[in-house]
Amino acid sequence: MAKVTFIPGAGTLAAYLTGEIDHHAAQSLRREIDAQIDDRLPELLTLDFSGVTFMDSSGIAVLLRADRRMRETEGHVEVVGVPVQAGRVLQAAGLHKLIPMAFGRKE
Repeated sequence: MAKVTFIPGAGTLAAYLTGEIDHHAAQSLRREIDAQIDDRLPELLTLDFSGVTFMDSSGIAVLLRADRRMRETEGHVEVVGVPVQAGRVLQAAGLHKLIPMAFGRKE
């Protein structure tokens, strides 16, 4: 099960994701991220994937939802610390062309 921890900053919000992002975890993650965006209205949302151990296509929906919510509030998203397995999923879907990503954690 995935978890997310938030650290707000001046105009920014960092979300540190850990665990497995799958069908069972995705809905909860979307709700938590949406609530933080709505409460804090950051200009930049940084999603740190360095603690993610597995991600399936449900993770794509989490990212697309966060990106859409940030665009609605005139902000933007970046993704950092993407591990190899999650990076394969994101690249296969072409998300690296839509959302800035830093691939960085080796498995």
